[in-house]
Amino acid sequence: MALSTTVSHRIKRKAPRAFLRRTFKQKKPHLRLETGCDLLIHLNFLLFVHRLAEESRTNACESKSKVIKKDHVLAAAKLILKKSRG
Repeated sequence: MALSTTVSHRIKRKAPRAFLRRTFKQKKPHLRLETGCDLLIHLNFLLFVHRLAEESRTNACESKSKVIKKDHVLAAAKLILKKSRG
């Protein structure tokens, strides 16, 4: 077994700040955002996707399915969005 296959490398991934800023300016040019606001939005997105994946997996297990299907994701999205409305 080669050494390169047994050693795992940590990859540092950065938030796509330029893409986020460009998207904000295209969609909502009238908004004035602080410098760290794009990072907070990216973090919020990552937390939402994580919660969506967990809830979808739970829905799939409850229906005794080994594969997460479209219906599981849609049901999870409805539930998460309802909870986050506050």
